[in-house]
Amino acid sequence: MTQLRKGSFIKKVKDIGMGGALALALLSGTALVSCSSNEDESDYSYEETSYGKGIRSYIKEVTPGEFKIVNEESVPSDSSMAIVSYLDGHKDTLNPMAAKALIDDEIRRNPHMGYHSGLSSMLLYGGIGYMLGRNSGYSYMNSYRDRMGDERSRSFYSGSTAWASSRMAAQSVDASRSMRTVKARPSGGRKGFFSRFSGRSSG
Repeated sequence: MTQLRKGSFIKKVKDIGMGGALALALLSGTALVSCSSNEDESDYSYEETSYGKGIRSYIKEVTPGEFKIVNEESVPSDSSMAIVSYLDGHKDTLNPMAAKALIDDEIRRNPHMGYHSGLSSMLLYGGIGYMLGRNSGYSYMNSYRDRMGDERSRSFYSGSTAWASSRMAAQSVDASRSMRTVKARPSGGRKGFFSRFSGRSSG
């Protein structure tokens, strides 16, 4: 189990900023739904899913290096965060990208990401991991969450009240889901559209 609070790593990742564009990318998933050889504008479109609500997770260190989620609540999507309280009295505030960095670091160290009571598990299997998993780019986190299952996930919470707050927050996030189809037609036609995704050739 990695002692994430000690050392320089958590100090580094907790300061990762997340601007409006990054928040939108975090809380929405996009998928290309059509692209053909025709020049019609409707041929370039993608479906965007967004969430108006996010989750704020309150995590407490209960014994040295061991944590529990004590409460979770729904908040505006750009206010998602984890507030971590330590035994020595200090607190860390982790935005979703900082939380993702801690989770990814743990996965690199422990690819199986089995059960343990460290901070990274609270982030992955709690509300922050749920929010991250809504993004199509971070859907790999869902494989870990699904493998754990709801019953085992309960053990990451301090009690039935904390677990109930998590379920209510997740329901609020799901209820805030919206979808829209975005059409895009770059100037210069199809060639210009694809040229943004490939390097130039010479000769």
